Amino acid sequence: MSTKEEYSAMSDSDKKKEDWMNSKWRPMMGWMYMGVCIFDFILAPVLWSLVQALFHGGVNVQWQPLTLQGAGLFHISMGAVLGLAAYGRTQEKLAGANNGGLGAGTTYTPPAPVQSSGFGSSTPAPAPAFGGTGNGYTMGTAPSFGSSAPTTNTSGQKVVPQSSFPAI
Repeated sequence: MSTKEEYSAMSDSDKKKEDWMNSKWRPMMGWMYMGVCIFDFILAPVLWSLVQALFHGGVNVQWQPLTLQGAGLFHISMGAVLGLAAYGRTQEKLAGANNGGLGAGTTYTPPAPVQSSGFGSSTPAPAPAFGGTGNGYTMGTAPSFGSSAPTTNTSGQKVVPQSSFPAI
């Protein structure tokens, strides 16, 4: 391990360098699992059948996938390893590891949206408001059938809708 003086004398790029095993073990686990599955479920059954046909052997027994022996514990464990590795990497990215992102303990504050009021000028947009507060825009209520109050005119009298069909 480097001493404090050696570490401070290192360049920034050397400090950021990481051992290849530390940075590549997750993809290598995925490649290994993919290779094992391709061999066990595609290549080995085809090769098994070819060997039987070429040497005039009777195909009395089909290929038994090796990774399914023991109730498929290999696939269960690889699912756990790859799933936890993906979860761990996600947590590292959210914490800002190796991607220049947010450091731990910082909070992200998004910039204020900009609403253009004309060519070349921009003013901060007002906060979105629902129900008619603040920005002059109001949203009407959604129609409800059978439970809303009757529509009235300005003098308070009920407005009876005109039916386009005659009453039967």
